Formats: sequence, C-alpha cells, structure tokens
Amino acid sequence: MVNPNLLEPTPRGRFMGLQDSVLDSIRNELEELCLKAYENSRIYKKKVKEFHDNRILRKEFRVGQKVLLFNSRLKLIVGKLRFRWDGPFVVTNIFPYGAVELRDEATNRIFKVNGNQLKLFHEGSTSMVGKVESISLIESS
Repeated sequence: MVNPNLLEPTPRGRFMGLQDSVLDSIRNELEELCLKAYENSRIYKKKVKEFHDNRILRKEFRVGQKVLLFNSRLKLIVGKLRFRWDGPFVVTNIFPYGAVELRDEATNRIFKVNGNQLKLFHEGSTSMVGKVESISLIESS
C-alpha cells in the first residue's frame, strides 16, 4: 500500500515517491484512451451522418410539373385548419443550388423560390360523379 502523504503534489506538479517511469506509463495509457475515445466518436458521427443522409428525401422537379408552395407567413394567422400550402404553380425553370422559378396559373406571375418550400401537386379527377344533396342539420319548428 502506498503512503498517502507520498502522493501529495509538489510545487513542480509531480507526485513525491513515484518514479518518472511510472508517471510516463500512466500518461501513455491516458493518451491511448483519449485517442480511442476520439476514434470512437469519429466513427459514431460518421454512422449518424450516413443514417441521416439516407433518410433525406431528394426532391427533383421538372419543367412543366405542378407544385404546391409552403405558406411561411401562416404563423401570424391563428387556426389549425388553415391551409399551409398555396398553389398549384407550374415549374418554368430550375436553377442550380435548389432555386426554382414558378408561374402562377391564375395571374401568370413568375417568381423564384427555394426548392425546399415545394412539394408535388397530385391532380385528381375534377369531375363529380352523382348529384349533390344538401341536408339541414337544424330542425325546423
């Protein structure tokens, strides 16, 4: 058993009673553990990045496609039933780095937006089948 008084640090930062070779071996072990921890951290970050990158959906638009534009100004208007997407708009040009030029079908106005704010518009059939009947929910007295 080592005498506790021998392990008190001296003004030079060394422990009394321990040889330099023992201190050097402890330092080397600490450096090895530190390097292993850095390597494990690097491997973990690489795996997390690959997992994240694989889950990102790449949006590729073509000229002539119809898209919806995310309404970012909606935060000022309270109401959970408000539409978050405006449109449809027609893609007229695609620029590098994700910029897309759109044309509003109603007004023929052309403007540029970031491609991250767009999603494809899926058109359904516009014709209604059958007759529409209205039913009153209030009883007449």
